This record gives sequence, C-alpha cells and structure tokens, in this order.
Amino acid sequence: MKPLGPIPPGFDTIDGELAIGGKTASVLAEEAGDTPLFVYSRTLLDARIAELRAAMPERLSIHYAVKANPYPPVLAHMAGLVDGFDIASGGELAIVQAAGIDPAEVSFAGPGKRDRELEAAIAAGVTLNCESEGEARRALAIGEKLGATPRMAIRVNPSFELRGSGMKMGGGAKQFGVDQDLAAALAREIIPTGAEWRGWHIFSGSQALDAEAIVETQANVLALAAQLADEVGEPLPKLNMGGGFGIPYFNGDTPLAIDRVGAALAERFADLPETLAETRFCIELGRYLVGEAGVYLTRIVDRKESHGQTFLVTDGGLHHQLAASGNFGTVVRRNYPLAIATRFAAEPDEEANVVGCLCTPLDRLADQAHLPRAEVGDLVAVFCAGAYGATASPMEFLGQGAAQQVLV
Repeated sequence: MKPLGPIPPGFDTIDGELAIGGKTASVLAEEAGDTPLFVYSRTLLDARIAELRAAMPERLSIHYAVKANPYPPVLAHMAGLVDGFDIASGGELAIVQAAGIDPAEVSFAGPGKRDRELEAAIAAGVTLNCESEGEARRALAIGEKLGATPRMAIRVNPSFELRGSGMKMGGGAKQFGVDQDLAAALAREIIPTGAEWRGWHIFSGSQALDAEAIVETQANVLALAAQLADEVGEPLPKLNMGGGFGIPYFNGDTPLAIDRVGAALAERFADLPETLAETRFCIELGRYLVGEAGVYLTRIVDRKESHGQTFLVTDGGLHHQLAASGNFGTVVRRNYPLAIATRFAAEPDEEANVVGCLCTPLDRLADQAHLPRAEVGDLVAVFCAGAYGATASPMEFLGQGAAQQVLV
C-alpha cells in the first residue's frame, strides 16, 4: 500500500459526499453536464489570501502569477484580492487585458519574449522584467519606434538558490535573468535612455516548504538588491522578491509556516539600508494562492482486476493532471491527495490503483491506494488541482480535449 498525500483543510461533507461551495461532487458534475471537471472554491481562495495578508508585513504587496491558473473567472476573482499580476507570455497579456486588469499593475517575465510580445506589453504599459541584455535593447528600440516609454525592470540571476525548492530558478548557468555581476551595468545602460526604471526581479526557486530556507533566501534577495542599487547609484524603486512558497502534495509534507516567514521579513523591513528605504516590495505567488483551492473530479468508467490488483479506470488522467501522474518532473512517483468523492465519509476498505483513460502506462492517478470500495459511476477527487492542472497538462493528447472548469 502507498500512502496518499494530505487532503487540504476546508472541504465539507454533505450526505457522505465531498462538497465544494455548498454543493456535492455529484451535483457539480451534473450541473457541468460531464466529467472530467475542475472545481475551484472562492471560499478557499479568499481564506488563503486573508491568511497570507495576516502573516506578511503590511508593506509587502502580493502578486498573482497567472501561469498557475489563468481560468478567467479565477483571474477575475483574484483581481479583487491581490495587488498585481505577473504574466509570462503575450497570450497571458491578452487574458489579463480581457479581464480589465490595470496594465500598470502587471509585470511580464520569461525568456524568449518575441518582438510582437514586447511591443504589445510596451504599448499596454506593462512592466518588462528583462531576461537579458539583448532583450532589454530590443525593448528600448521598440519603445522608440512606438514613441512610448517602456517600463523596465531587470530579472537578476542570483548566485544563490532557494534550498529545498522543487524547481531552482537561480544560481549558476540559467536561461532566466541577467547574471548578478552584470545586472548593475545593464541598469546603468537603461536608466539614461528615459525608460521608466522599475527595479529588480529576483526569483531563485519554487515549491519550498521549509520556512527557514525561505527566510534565508529573502534575506539574500534583500542584500543583493541593496548591493545592486549601490552599484547603480540610485535608490531602488521596486523589488519583486519572487515567491517559492510551496504546498503539501505528498505524504509526509507539512504546510509552510508562513507566520515565521512573515515575522522574519518584518524584522528585515524594519532595518533596511537607505537605498531600499522607499522601495516598493512584492512577492509573486501562484501555486500557493490557488493550488489547494482546486479539485479535479473524474468519473470511474470501469472496474477491473489484473493479477490480483484492482484498477479503477476513470474518464480523466494525465492529460489534465500531468503532475499528479508523476510526469511533471517527479523522480520517484508518489500519490497526490485523492479520494472517492461520492464516498468521502466512508472508511477505506480496499487497495486500488486509480488510472486514466489513455493508452499509456504512465496514466496513473494513484498507485496501491487505500480507498473505500468504489464502483462504476463513482467520482474520484484529485486535490491540490488548482494550479498547473488544466493548462499545464497535454489536454489534446490522444484527442481527449480539455476538461470543464467551474468556480463555485
């Protein structure tokens, strides 16, 4: 038997079933008309932001990383909760523009920005987090052609990493950002052009659950930002400190102690060097804000036995939940949080494998899991599905198509 990951707090039970937003899984599936279905909870989104604001210093702004979940109703809801948005493509720029989000509160990071993306961002008034000297110079030339003043920051590739992070975004040779020993020189090149100088973006890693590692990294980010500002010779207008806050996915994971992170950051803010005294600070978070607020519902379409093992075959799978299947960078596959949604209150009484409908043995949602006995027609819930699910999975694989989505 392989343990399941921890189900996030905040979910209800109605008549023995999983309930989200006051409706059972069965009702939600019926209203949607079909499965698979992603369900996102307004209540859990609100609670996460409120908890985060209570823990962090008041001076710290919170930005939402759109790539985690760009579903328009989620984006519209987040617009009333956060202070800004971070995008990573021209497509995401179009999404935030369609949502009516103020471009002045949007920043655009990511390597390989095409000229047409730079042009659209400059014309809209979005801040460009430049990833290289070449990109910065292209942006300046495009701004001159448009007769527009680009808003420009530099993404810095720091010499340090975020310890224990799931993805290391800084330290050593990276496609992300300008190496820290070259960043000040590029800023000194940008500022005299008349571009609106917006400061630094320093992102060193993601999906960390160790509060002390995040505290250490944030201290390093502040020290590096101050050092670079001194080298530039001007106070720093804004610092995007990145994110890195993780959520528990697997058995043994423990939630991040954000009170510890917030308290340490408040101490740092109380003792800033002069070059950072008037700086606007923000963190950008995606998974941490929306990941635990989402559930993926998929229906069992077959129950079969093979060599003494039970397989529950669903109408969903890795084409919507690539990470849960273990095919999103996991070295050793472990089970995500998962339950039989229509028997949510029942006690486990059998060992079963939950698999998807694709013609590949990689399509697994749970291995040798201890679950209540489930039959054809029952619904399976995969938790922590609010981030990097619907748009970070190969939805067109084998012609399966997209899952439905709903915000409740």
